[in-house]
Amino acid sequence: MIAAIRKTVTIQPGGTIETRSPELPEGGTAEVIVLAEQQADKGSARFSDLFGIARSLYGSTEEIDDHIRKERDSWES
Repeated sequence: MIAAIRKTVTIQPGGTIETRSPELPEGGTAEVIVLAEQQADKGSARFSDLFGIARSLYGSTEEIDDHIRKERDSWES
């Protein structure tokens, strides 16, 4: 019989992870699958960058919001 144990752990220095469970039989074997969340790429563009704030098309995020609001309003007219 296969038992599944799901835990969230913190990755330690050197990529080490550790888990303990009284449900695991001493001397038994276990298959381990690690699903690690990817760190956000700090060099990737933000949504506001794509809307032109970095190129001075909009002076602020408020101007972007106002533009989007006006566009949505025009669809309903």
